[in-house]
Amino acid sequence: MAVGIPSEICCNSVAKNYPRAIMLRHPFRHNSVGKPRDSTCMATTDGVYVISELIGGSPMIFFQDSMTIWVFHAMKKGITLLALPYIVYMGASPVTRTMTSIVDHHHSLLSETIGDEILARDSKLHSYGRSFNGFVANLLPHEANLLSQKEGVLSVFPNTIRPLHTTRSWDFIGLPLRSTQRNITAESDLIIGVLDTGIWPESPSFNDKGYGPPPTKWRGKCFLGGNFTGCNNKLIGAQYSYIASKHDPKLSPVDNEGHGTHTASTAAGVPVRGASVYGIARGTARGGVPSARIAAYKVCWGGGCSDMDLLAGFDMAIADGVDVISVSIGGSPKKFFQDSMAIGAFHAMKKGIFTACSGGNDGPYQLTVQNTAPWITTVAASSTDRQFVADVKLGNGENIMGISVNTFSLRKKMYPLISGALAANTTESYRNASACDYGSLSDEMIKGKIVFCLGKGEQDHTLYDKHVAGLIVSRETHYDTPSSFVIPGTSVNLMEGKNIDSYINSTTMSVAIIQKSRAIKIANAPFIASFSSRGPQVITPNILKPDIAAPGLGILAAYSRLASMTGDRNYDRRYVDFKIASGTSMAAPHVAAAAAYVKSFHPTWSPAAIKSALMTTATPMKMNKEDMELAYGSGLINLKKARDPGLVYDINTSGYIRYLCTTGYNTTTLGILIGGNQQYDCKNFKPTKGADGLNYPSIHLQLETNVTTFSGVFKRIVKNVGTQESTYKAEVVSQPGLTVRVDPSTLTFQKLNEKKSFTVYVEGLFLQPKVHLVSGAIEWKDAKHSVVSPVVVYRYSPPLWMDEKKV
Repeated sequence: MAVGIPSEICCNSVAKNYPRAIMLRHPFRHNSVGKPRDSTCMATTDGVYVISELIGGSPMIFFQDSMTIWVFHAMKKGITLLALPYIVYMGASPVTRTMTSIVDHHHSLLSETIGDEILARDSKLHSYGRSFNGFVANLLPHEANLLSQKEGVLSVFPNTIRPLHTTRSWDFIGLPLRSTQRNITAESDLIIGVLDTGIWPESPSFNDKGYGPPPTKWRGKCFLGGNFTGCNNKLIGAQYSYIASKHDPKLSPVDNEGHGTHTASTAAGVPVRGASVYGIARGTARGGVPSARIAAYKVCWGGGCSDMDLLAGFDMAIADGVDVISVSIGGSPKKFFQDSMAIGAFHAMKKGIFTACSGGNDGPYQLTVQNTAPWITTVAASSTDRQFVADVKLGNGENIMGISVNTFSLRKKMYPLISGALAANTTESYRNASACDYGSLSDEMIKGKIVFCLGKGEQDHTLYDKHVAGLIVSRETHYDTPSSFVIPGTSVNLMEGKNIDSYINSTTMSVAIIQKSRAIKIANAPFIASFSSRGPQVITPNILKPDIAAPGLGILAAYSRLASMTGDRNYDRRYVDFKIASGTSMAAPHVAAAAAYVKSFHPTWSPAAIKSALMTTATPMKMNKEDMELAYGSGLINLKKARDPGLVYDINTSGYIRYLCTTGYNTTTLGILIGGNQQYDCKNFKPTKGADGLNYPSIHLQLETNVTTFSGVFKRIVKNVGTQESTYKAEVVSQPGLTVRVDPSTLTFQKLNEKKSFTVYVEGLFLQPKVHLVSGAIEWKDAKHSVVSPVVVYRYSPPLWMDEKKV
């Protein structure tokens, strides 16, 4: 990776050997593409410097890396000169400044850095200031470095594009529509902010019949224009951010992809009877808190979500007065205050707003969990007790249960069946016919037949215009995920795939039929979906992530009529009001709604207290010994218990500040981060105690792979929110090799909100070389409540890229 340095240094170095190279900064600074007019010496975001000779010659690219300059001839004369968006984060919004003065200050900083007022004005893309302070500007690497050294600047980091993490589930987790105890008045006063792809306001899930006006605390607005038809008393707000785009009257918060509509309705959609996908999963679709209001913030465009738009969404939502924020967007692990998700959620936490985030869809692999800041509730995806199957019946009478959402009903009783391997196009031998790669199959050999392919890719798109009868895919991973295909199709696991392949090769007249999907009840529920990302995390090693699991597999919820069922209009002409989708994207709004539900009974509770209530009352799950709590955290949410948890582990802003003091923040940086008139000095805070330094509801000790014995001490404080006079006793369960001791083991409370502290001693050894995970649990019990915290010890080899402490 090239190292960014001031372009003057690069140009001066090059000029010794290339005396005709001169620096021409302004004409080529922005994202322009074209032939250099004279000569250029330009810095890109990767520290790559583009040089062109003054008279003739091809452009040349110079890399500055450890004092060595490597010269490469450009492949073409057109050069993209990269002044790309950087986010300049400046902590809390100044309470004494107006938005106008904040914007002026941003421009002043930029002008000082770039050295040209007009260029600075053209470079700035957006200013944040309603909920936190910062701006976005097109910068060169050395400019970003200079800005990062300015007084009042906490961090400067490049804008990146984040991926999206893409009913009956509420009954499954203990929140049935009719028998659930609710505080309807309080619930109706709650606002859930959804940062996603926008919303489809015409969905029946957002009907406002019976709703009164928006809560008086609401300070947001509803954008009117483009193809967005407006808001109502259910969908009370809708806004968008698309900083990279110039003003376009066609832009609006409308959902062209369906993802945001699905997540919003999962959280707070009204009950809609008879909802289904072409008759599949027919029933009542609804959100977890159907009386709550929805505010939609469109921050994702064309399948991606930029950091700068995500921060703008947080900036709006916090200032608008939402109570809970749901974000189903991913992103690579970063230092806290170079991470737009962590920044936005931190400022939400300061205002008492709970943030639920999807944990990622990169399972079943470990070390893949995302959105791991301790003030975020990170959500894994579980199953419900329902699966969607599209059976395959073979000509030999064997029935194989495939997994998919197949809306097609084939007309014939049987169709010829062929494998990709047998239908190979001999003129394209370098392509993988077994996987049915593009161009690898003979059109004549597959026409009118069901095609069997190995590995889940885009085979349905490849076969779309080949006049095939259907598709069977055998895949090794994510075999539990009911996918939708643009042609009749289903997926099977590897063993079932081998059976199908054996049948195909056993006869010259192999035939099969793929049935339309149906819903079945599964006995081994709940389980963690194979795609759900696993821990541990590497940013704060002794904080267990994910925090909790919620349904995210095969979730029926509202969808946008502007998006086809599979999201590709070129191949799919099915437009639906509801869709069955899977992902931690679907799990996060379940937890957002769960938080709103708990808050409707406890409106003064902090985000950390609500998080504690959800985690300590969760239901432990069955899992393989390699993953266990690294896959599901504390377990599956249980809302009947979460409403009355007995005890909570609370963390206020000061608690997070003490934690940040241990990770390198000082008086200056904390003052910028927190804002206000109060001075923050780490010396004035009691030092954090214990291995993690935070009053977290779970206990996690992370070790390196060569460690065989271990010990750790964890300090905790619980607050009584259950019965006024109560006594709790600690019970410990643990695996062989792990010893957990609690002191004191009895806590007696005389009043509500009384706090008691205790210490957890964790020690033991790994009994086998290949064992990397041992776990147990601490359960505080009184006559009514059970308050459970998982205890997890894990050893691993740090990734090669982790060469510095992540904070």
